[in-house]
Amino acid sequence: MSEETKIQDSVQESQQGLSQDELENIVTLKKGDIVTGTIVKVEDNQATVSLGYKYDGIIPLRELSSVQLDSANDAVKLGDELTLKVITIDDEKEKLLLSKKAVDAEKSWDSLQAQFEAGEVLEVTVADVVKGGLVVDVGVRGFIPASMVERHFVEDFKDYKGRTLKVKIKEIDRENNKIILSAKEVLEAEFEQNKQKVMDSLQVGQELEGTVQRLTPFGAFVDIGGVDGLVHVSEMSWQHVAHPKDVVSEGQAVRVKVLKLDPSVGKISLSIKAAQPGPWESVNGQFKTGDIVTGTVRRLVNFGAFVEIAPGVEGLVHVSQIAHRHVATPQEVLKEGQEVKAKILDFNPSEKRVSLSIKETEEAPEQAPRSERPARERSDRGGFKEKIDNPNVSLSNQSMSFNLGERFGDKLSKFKN
Repeated sequence: MSEETKIQDSVQESQQGLSQDELENIVTLKKGDIVTGTIVKVEDNQATVSLGYKYDGIIPLRELSSVQLDSANDAVKLGDELTLKVITIDDEKEKLLLSKKAVDAEKSWDSLQAQFEAGEVLEVTVADVVKGGLVVDVGVRGFIPASMVERHFVEDFKDYKGRTLKVKIKEIDRENNKIILSAKEVLEAEFEQNKQKVMDSLQVGQELEGTVQRLTPFGAFVDIGGVDGLVHVSEMSWQHVAHPKDVVSEGQAVRVKVLKLDPSVGKISLSIKAAQPGPWESVNGQFKTGDIVTGTVRRLVNFGAFVEIAPGVEGLVHVSQIAHRHVATPQEVLKEGQEVKAKILDFNPSEKRVSLSIKETEEAPEQAPRSERPARERSDRGGFKEKIDNPNVSLSNQSMSFNLGERFGDKLSKFKN
C-alpha cells in the first residue's frame, strides 16, 4: 500500500460514523481563512490537502513558494502538515484553492524586519538565476543583485542555482514586497577578519605558496591563505613582462615572497621573481671572458648599449666598443630589440657586471697607405735632422767638432797660451 493511500484512508477512517450533515459542519470555510491541513497527494503542478472539509483543497504550484519552482515536490512531501490560507472557495464546483506562500510571507516579514535591524546573517539557498542576480526564498521572494554576490566580478551565475549562501538584508520594503540581500557584505567582513589574522602571521622575506585570483594590467592578486597580496608586473619575472597574462593565469599555483606589509591599510606586496633563483645565479659558470655571445639590445644610453645575453642578464657595450670607427651616440649604429654578437671583455657575476664589445667580433678595416717622407733622426738637442746618405758627409755635432779640432787644433793652441 502506498503512503498516499495510507494517508487518505486515515482521513476517511476519522470521518466514519458521521452523517453527511455532520461532516459538512465539521469545518466551515471562507475566503481569507487560515487553516491547517495534511498533504495527501503531490503532483508536478500542485499538491492536494485534506482539511477535514467536505472536499480536499488544492495548492497550485505558484502558491507553494514565493520563488519559482519546477515541481511541487521541491516544496512539500506526503504527510506534511501545513498552515495555509484560503484564496478561493466554490462549494458548487467543489473548488478550494489554498496558499502556502501567503502564510509564509506573513510569518516572515516580522522576523525579517528584526533580522534586518539586528544585522543578522541568514543562510539562504539560491532558487533561481535571473537577469541581474539571484533569487532566494526567505519566506518571501528575496533578491541578491549581481554586484552583491561575490567580492569579485562574476561573469556567469549559471552554476549558483542550488548553492547555499550567507547573506545580510540590505533593504526591506513590506508594502512593495521587496527584500534586497547581500552575500558580498558577509564575505567582506569574513575576509577582513581573516586578513588581519594572516597579516599578523606574515613576515617580510617569508616565502609561501599562493593561488592567482585575478589579473589586472598592473599585476596579479594572489591568495595566500584567505587574503590577497599584489604581485606587481615588475615583480613577476626577471625578464621584462608586458602584461601579467604573459606569465601567469587565474587559478595557477605560484610561489611568492613577501616584500612589504602595511597593516594600516591591509596591503601586502608580493614577488614571484624574488622567490626564484636570480638570473645571475643561474648563469654563473655559463660564461667566461673571451666568449663570443649572441644577445639582444635592450636599452640605449648616451654612453653605450645594454645587451641581454641571458634572461635577466645584461652587459654593457661602451660606446667605444660598438664599432671600429668613431661613434658619437649608440643610436647611430644600434636600435632596441636588435640582435647582435659581442665578445665578453669582463664577466663578474658576484658584482652583476658584464663588459662587452661588438667591434671585437668584427674585422678591423684596412688602414689607408701613408705617403713617403724623408727619414729623419732626432738630434741631441731634441730637433730633427735629415739623414744624408753620402758616407763622406756628416752634419752631426760630434763629427763637426772632431773634424774642426783636427784641422785647426795646433793653431788654436797658440791663443790658449
